[in-house]
Parts: sequence; C-alpha cells; structure tokens
Amino acid sequence: MSEPRSKAQHRRRRSRTALAVGVPLALTAAGTFTYGTDLGLLGGSGRQASAAAPAWAADTADGFASVNSLGQNGTYGGRGGQVVTVTTQAELEKYATATQPYVIVVAGTIAMNPVGKEIKVQSDKTIVGQGTAGHIVGGGFFLGQGVHNVIIRNLTIRDAYQGIWNDKDHDFDAIQMDGAHHVWIDHNDLRHMADGLIDVRKDSTNVTVSWNRLSDNNKTFGIGWTENVKTDITIHHNWLRETEQRNPSTDNAAHAHLYNNFLEDAPGTAIKSAYGNYSRGGTKMVLENSLFQGVKNPVIKDSGAAIVQRGNSFSGTSGRNESGGSAFDPKTYYPYSLDKAADLPSILKAGAGPRASIGTTAASTKAAAATTLTVAQDGSGQYRTVQAAVNAVPANNPSRVVIAVKPGTYRELVKVPSNKPHVTIQGTGGSRKDTTIVYNNASGTPKPGGGTYGTGGSATVAVEADDFQARNLTISNDFDEKANQSLDGHQAVALRTAADKVFLDGIIVSGDQDTLLLDTASKDRLGRVYVSNSYVIGNVDFIFGRATAVVDKSVITLKKRWNGTSAGYVTAPSTAANRKGILIANSTVNGDVSAGSFHLGRPWHAGGDASLDPQTTVRNTNLSSAIKSTPWTDMSGFSWKDDRFAEYGNYGAGAGQASTNRPHLSDAQAANQEVGDWLAGWTPSAS
Repeated sequence: MSEPRSKAQHRRRRSRTALAVGVPLALTAAGTFTYGTDLGLLGGSGRQASAAAPAWAADTADGFASVNSLGQNGTYGGRGGQVVTVTTQAELEKYATATQPYVIVVAGTIAMNPVGKEIKVQSDKTIVGQGTAGHIVGGGFFLGQGVHNVIIRNLTIRDAYQGIWNDKDHDFDAIQMDGAHHVWIDHNDLRHMADGLIDVRKDSTNVTVSWNRLSDNNKTFGIGWTENVKTDITIHHNWLRETEQRNPSTDNAAHAHLYNNFLEDAPGTAIKSAYGNYSRGGTKMVLENSLFQGVKNPVIKDSGAAIVQRGNSFSGTSGRNESGGSAFDPKTYYPYSLDKAADLPSILKAGAGPRASIGTTAASTKAAAATTLTVAQDGSGQYRTVQAAVNAVPANNPSRVVIAVKPGTYRELVKVPSNKPHVTIQGTGGSRKDTTIVYNNASGTPKPGGGTYGTGGSATVAVEADDFQARNLTISNDFDEKANQSLDGHQAVALRTAADKVFLDGIIVSGDQDTLLLDTASKDRLGRVYVSNSYVIGNVDFIFGRATAVVDKSVITLKKRWNGTSAGYVTAPSTAANRKGILIANSTVNGDVSAGSFHLGRPWHAGGDASLDPQTTVRNTNLSSAIKSTPWTDMSGFSWKDDRFAEYGNYGAGAGQASTNRPHLSDAQAANQEVGDWLAGWTPSAS
C-alpha cells in the first residue's frame, strides 16, 4: 500500500540500496492435494465440484477468528459452498468476488495483470492452494469494509516488488483488509511485495494469522491505521525471516495475542531488522513462547501500550526489549497450547508455509510429532539395545524419530545408516553421565572376518545419516592402549559423523587418541556439525576430520597418555579447499596435564593429499597453561603455515600475543569467522 501520514510511525527513516527484483526464496517442494475423482476437478479449470467437498474444506479457525462476534460464529470460509478449481486470474476473480460461498482451489501459478492488482474478495470464501502449486505472482487480495468469514490458506503470494525498498508509491500488498472481520490466514508463503505482506487496517477484527512464512520484505505486517481500539487478533506459529520492520507493528489493538512465532534476522543477509514485535497506541499485547534470533530491538512498546511477556527466548538480539502494563488472559476467549520457544525453528521450518496436504483440522496443521522409541536394558523399553531401535527406524523416514535411552551402560556398536535421517539418540537420565554407549575397538583391532577395523571403523557410534542429533548421554571408546601395546594402530574413535546437519547437544565424547571424527560422506560433500554445551575428552588429534564443524560453549579436556606423559594435539583438520574446517568458540580447554604440553592443532593431509587446505580457528576461548606458546605444528611433512590456523580473542594462562608462530585474526577477518559463517544458513535446534 501507499503509506498515508498516519502510517509514518511504522516506518524507520533511512536510506537503503534497492534489492534486485525477482530473487524469491526457494520454493517448498511441489505437491498436490489428493482430492479423488468424485470432486469433478479432473479436466479444465473453473469447474464446479459435483460431490462432497474435501475434508479440509470443513476446517475452522482457532484464535480470535474462532470467537463469536459481530453476528458471525467463528470462521469457516466457503464451507458448504461449491468447490471450484482455478488456473487463471479471470477464474479466480469470478469466484472470489461472487456473493455466494465458494471453496476456491488455486491449481497453478497466476500472474496478476496489471501488476499490483488486489482481488476484492467477498464474504464466505475459502481460497486455498492445491498442494504447493498455488502461486499468486505480482498481486494479492483485498478484503473491504464488512467482508467477513474468509479463509486464505496454503498459497504462495509473491513478487510484486518494484525495486524500491521503502516504497511509498505502490500499494501492492499480499493481503490487505480494511474493516473486515473473521479472517483466517493460514499456511501461506508471503514474500517480496512492493508494500506490506499483511495489512490489518481500519478496525478489522477477529483475525487469526497462523503457520505462515513471511520473508524478503521491508514493511512486513502492519496492524492498525485507526484511532479506535477494536481489533482482536491472534498471531501464532509464523516464521518471519529477512524482514526489516513491522514484525508486526500493532497499533491500537484491543487484544493482540502473539505466541510461538520465530523471528529470525539471519546473519550474512542484506536485510537487517529494525525492530520485532511493536505494541503501539492503546494496544494490549500478550507475547508468549516466541523466539527472537539476531533481531534488533526485538520487543518495543509505546508509553500508553501494554506488553505482557511470558516464556520468550532471545538469542543474539540487541537494543530494546520491553514489557509493562496489564493486558488480558487469552484463555478467557479461546483455548490454545504452547510449544517451547527453543523448539520453534524445527517445528516451523517443517510445518509453516504451504503444505502438500493441509490435513483435516486446524490442529493437524501443526508439524508432525516425533516418533519415540524407548531403549532399556532391563526390558522395560521397546528395545534392549540402541542398535535394535535404530534398526526399527524405517528407511527414508520423513520425520523425526527420537530414540530415548534409559540410564545404563550399553556396551555395543551403533551405526545410523545414511538412509535413516532425522534420528535423535537421547539419554533420559538426570545427567549425561547416566547413559553411556561404549565399546573398545581400535584401528588395529582384528575384525571377525579378517583384517582390522581401521580408524573410521573403530567408532563406537557411527552416524552416516543427515539431521542427526544426540543429547544427554556419553559416547565413549575405552580401548586400553597400555594393555595393547603390541597392537598396530591405537586410534580408537568414540563417535564418527559422516553426514550434514549433525547436532551434538549436551553430551560427553570420551576417548584417548582420535576421539571425535567429524567427517563428510565424501570429499565433495558438505558435512556441518554443531557441538554445543558438551565435553570432548582425549589426547592425540582427538577432534579431527574434514567436516565443517563448530565446537561451541563446550569443555575440551586434555588427558595424559597411557604411560602418564603429557603430550598431544587437540585438532587435526583435513579440510577440503574452499571449505571451512574446525571452529572452537566460546569454550574452555583444560585438563590435568603438564604446562606447555599440548598443541592446538596440526594439518592432516589425509592420504598425503596436497590439495587439502586444513583449517582450525580457536576464538573467544579460555586456554589453560597446558597450551604451548607456539600452539600449531607440522604433520607428516606438511607445514601448518601453508594451511589455515589462527586464533582470536582467546584468554587464560595458555593464551598469547600474536606472532609469526602464533597468528591472530584481525577484527575484519574475525567478523567472517563466526559460528554463523560455519553453519551457513543452518540453525541447529533441539528436536
């Protein structure tokens, strides 16, 4: 929309370089609803259904859109009307502007002509995308005074952007309502428009906005443009990413209930947040269990407005974060349940936006709950071994499977194969020490069928499946070097990962030589690993491999060798060229070893491969006196100075000044070697 003077408070005045036109975010995978042949939707577009509507057409809204008021009992859209499928703008306008109820299925991409056109939707309509195929490009929808009982669902509305970031000349919104009521906006992907993505204006009320993805926009979601305090609105389970302002801005809302929304200002993108949730004028806002990640001024309020905050989480935010005043109890208006703020990235990345199937009820649109398999040695679980539970996970499982392991010591080998993604192995005890998976193979250990295991094959737990997580347990290799001095090969891996998006959260990984092998599926494959709030214990090259790996907010414990001597190497990266290697950040390196006895790392050119470019960066970490004053060293004829080894901002007795033998990153270099740079768009989240 063009911006009248009364909207000026929504705007943050500053210059900005215009973004390139036509660069939308990646689309969700294509999919279609399964309607069945009895609905009469098999041939040309615009046909009316001849039988009962699909089950989802009976879905009703939750939140304030479900509350009876203004003569309308809840929001159910075109339920009871004919079901039609459309593929052209003319067909969409025909049914959306009709006076009778319709369920309108958008079965393809409709490019609006002229660009910026907003179809004037009338009451009693459901407009829904067919699977993920329903796209409205270059325009949107307008709901005028008195329009009511409208559902807009499962659509992608995008790309009316005209090349001017803070656009005051074009009124090209995705969804605008002026004086409408009982509206449900659900499971849409809204992005890259010339003005707002959603504008709820001029006393529009009984609105619920749920399970949407809002992105790549300046003025995202505005509520108000009125001196009256009448709007009742619920905003829940939305993912806002790469948006600058109005996230949302809520002006003079009588009741604004915001919960379980994920606001993400992603690092390394051109779009930066000006503010997050804003309570303006006479607004009374309840803000619950939302996650703000990297957002500037995440929560702000005017002096006359109210914000009651409960259970919200803030990560990497800055600036204003405000609350105050009294609001209201949403449960006096409607029932609802809360997800944990920490779980929102995984829930919303899986469940927000258009779906291949939107289910049969509003509740069913929520991301599918994880399947849980229980393991207990005493027979009180479904399985007695961890591997038995892994074996029970179906091949190519589409969603999270949690293997809940009861306290005990499980002496076994565990392998999660590449065709079983989305697996979590989680100890259920009160401590990560209560549940231990342990074995004692080493590189030189004879295999039953002949030969030896080799370094990678010695792992107690081997993970080859993407999106793996482990938490609240210990993974150990207790190979006894002293008792096996005659054995050729003492590398004994506790945990080997050869996958992408591996999250190791709150665990202990314990061994001696080669404890934690962070690998990739192949040299040309990316393998990101994030280790957080964990302990890694060992002595020789005990964090090693070619993965792009972060050890963050953890303790790295140095052990003496089998003969009681103190000597070792923390890392041995074998990073491929043009990839990031091992980053240790915000952690502690210590242990009961002699002063000046350990190197931070050395370059592992696996197999003598000179094309590799090993990298370790250690930053903002407390180094004990065990670290040598020249912390890097050569390996197998390869000089560490030819590869990438550096420090930044370390402290403690083992830290030292920059020198030719102890390189430090400059501030500018360090700005490009943050945790987010390593994870490259992936946000690890417990699930």
